[in-house]
Amino acid sequence: MALRGYKVIEFAGLAPGPFCGMILRDHGASVIRVDKPFTMPNVDSLGRGKRSLVVDFKKPASSQILTKLCSNADVLIDPFRPGVMEKFNLGPSDLCEVNPKLIYARLTGFGQNGPFSKMAGHDINYIAISGVLSVLGGKKPQPPINLMGDFAGGGLICALGICLALLERHKSGKGQVIDANMVEGSAYVSSWLWTTRSKSFPYPLWPNPTGKNILDGGAHFYQTYETKDKKFMAVGALELPFYDTFVKGMDLTSSDNPQELNVSKTHEKLANAFLTKTQEEWCKIFDLTDACVTPVVPIEEAHKHPHNAHNQSFLQKDGKIVPIPAPRLSRTPAEPCLRDPYPGEHTQEILLEAGFKENEIQSFIEDKTVYWEPVKSSL
Repeated sequence: MALRGYKVIEFAGLAPGPFCGMILRDHGASVIRVDKPFTMPNVDSLGRGKRSLVVDFKKPASSQILTKLCSNADVLIDPFRPGVMEKFNLGPSDLCEVNPKLIYARLTGFGQNGPFSKMAGHDINYIAISGVLSVLGGKKPQPPINLMGDFAGGGLICALGICLALLERHKSGKGQVIDANMVEGSAYVSSWLWTTRSKSFPYPLWPNPTGKNILDGGAHFYQTYETKDKKFMAVGALELPFYDTFVKGMDLTSSDNPQELNVSKTHEKLANAFLTKTQEEWCKIFDLTDACVTPVVPIEEAHKHPHNAHNQSFLQKDGKIVPIPAPRLSRTPAEPCLRDPYPGEHTQEILLEAGFKENEIQSFIEDKTVYWEPVKSSL
């Protein structure tokens, strides 16, 4: 695996931080998740293959433990607001002095600086500030769940930053601090929006209000349609040759149904036509053609679709179904472990590896600086 041998310390959080750590772990890194006391098992649902250490930050010895843990780590993932880690003497100035090779990744919503930097927020707030939310939705802005900020602009961009910093470290031998924030990350992921909305862009993709353009709902040829059996088909017939194939499959003609925006009659005609057949019947017409028409597959059934099944695009274990890591690497492929750690399961093991003596660890357990919950065998 590409990241085998790298040691990552992930301070527990929700969504972007765990996703970032999961990416690194899937590709071979050893990831230790630092949990807080009384954390619920599987709280982030993205802990697969990680190990868990429970530390109470309020205890005086916690700083000593975590500093020692980070002294030989390659990466630290900090999901807290600016200033939180500094309160516990675990900020970049503290840990990077002890370990100059440390990649210190700070993953926040608003970033380390600016008037909003210490303000609370969620995915919807970050993409709202980034400008991206303003062009999503129809009559009013509609968030794409929390995929844009938390996962694309947050966890994925942070993982990219970590990999870039690790690559650069091979040249300089030095670590560095990464400011990965979801405002800038979601904007960067959406760079194409800024480019195509520019007046200098040769083709007007966004001449109309939101919801009335080619890619946001204003085109009958880039739309979803309900079928006879209450399922849906997705149409993406943007280019003229694909559009011609599409209307022929619908038993219509391009001349009677021109490829124009916001033509309500054509949209209504297509909507009524799709209602005459089931999704399976439409798939028999459009599968393996260049009409750019595909079924809208429910998330629970995506692993069963013939294309995904052929490529083994999903992993299944103990009733759990998850996507395989992407992208695929030919020589050093990812090898994900689907088991989530129980909070505190590896506390003793991790501290022993860090160089603490058994009597020291027992003392930490007794004064509740750390918690150890060994998983009992079910045999």
